[in-house]
Amino acid sequence: MASFPPRVNEKEIVRSRTIGELLAPAAPFDKKCGRENWTVAFAPDGSYFAWSQGHRTVKLVLWSQCLRNFLLHGTKNITNSSSLRLSRQNSDGGQKNKPREHIIDCGDIVWSLAFGSSVPEKQSRCVNIEWHRFRFGQDQLLLATGLNNGRIKIWDVYTGKLLLNLVDHTEVVRDLTFAPDGSLILVSASRDKTLRVWDLKDDGNMMKVLRGHQNWVYSCAFSPDSSLLCSVGASKAVFLWNMDKYTMIRKLEGHHHDVVACDFSPDGALLATASYDTRVYIWDPHTGDILMEFGHLFPPPTPIFAGGANDRWVRSVSFSHDGLHIASLADDKMVRFWRIDEDYPVQVAPLSNGLCCAFSTDGSVLAAGTHDGSVYFWATPRQVPSLQHLCRMSIRRVMPTQEVQELPIPSKVLEFLSYRI
Repeated sequence: MASFPPRVNEKEIVRSRTIGELLAPAAPFDKKCGRENWTVAFAPDGSYFAWSQGHRTVKLVLWSQCLRNFLLHGTKNITNSSSLRLSRQNSDGGQKNKPREHIIDCGDIVWSLAFGSSVPEKQSRCVNIEWHRFRFGQDQLLLATGLNNGRIKIWDVYTGKLLLNLVDHTEVVRDLTFAPDGSLILVSASRDKTLRVWDLKDDGNMMKVLRGHQNWVYSCAFSPDSSLLCSVGASKAVFLWNMDKYTMIRKLEGHHHDVVACDFSPDGALLATASYDTRVYIWDPHTGDILMEFGHLFPPPTPIFAGGANDRWVRSVSFSHDGLHIASLADDKMVRFWRIDEDYPVQVAPLSNGLCCAFSTDGSVLAAGTHDGSVYFWATPRQVPSLQHLCRMSIRRVMPTQEVQELPIPSKVLEFLSYRI
């Protein structure tokens, strides 16, 4: 396992270029509690960007238009509270006009967001269905919002209409993730120590409860082929689940503190987890091995110090779509961009009170949300992937580590395909 502490001489590290800012409007007597931007999300097709502005509201903006505004008017953009505001109960979705911005009142503090798109040929897993309230077409784009009261609300992105209200969790819904295969299977992670699996093509029927966490569940993520789910939580928990059988595969051991974020690489061969222990680990999800460690405190803290208040809690991690870069966000007021084969951050950016981050669909921009409900955007490291890396990703999309290791090829090639060099 490679351990990668940050370099001491930050002059060698490139500063990321700021693309823009979306600053949440703040009234003079607004409560600071409840303004947090716990989650940001890009639509799978890159059409929309969404974030929780705090105080129950979610803002949906057209991403291409947002980028143009940054170029025309500079980086700062105060979000316009006079934009179309939608009731938390319903909205007028009778006429489907061209895509537009929305401000959605969700009725409670929003902790999690996820976009989901439908593929019509992907049928519901429920076999005895004769009638549906909703029939999702190919152009359907949904937004799921997880709330403080344990509810999950499903919205039509194009109209802003409330479609479903999923009620089963008893605590905060801390994270949401849709299966990438277009089946509209949604998984929710909650402080009630459970994950719940919902079938939106079956009118939001709850299919399964995944139990195993002994404490809060902070985050969850599907593998690109939708076959695996990673869930992370308090008490150092990192679990892998088989989503065909809804059974736990293994628990990954290595972190020394709560694990708060996770993300798979685009080929599914790597899994990144972020923890309050100041570290991001890169795992092989098929074997449970730690392949890389990206440290945010130098020298690396002892397990006792890492398990406490170390002022370097890593809050979020995200894999870029090129499969070469990850971004991490920590309490030391820094965003770091790492290459999976380098021992130091290749770019950094300053950010105070950051909570979450996500790459844009094309990987060119990183968005990060903060405690005050605002969002900041940076240009990401750009590099043309090598032909070897592209071939590796193509192979790993269809072959797990165990099958790769059985190939009759030289050991150095095996190591490369297994991300061990």
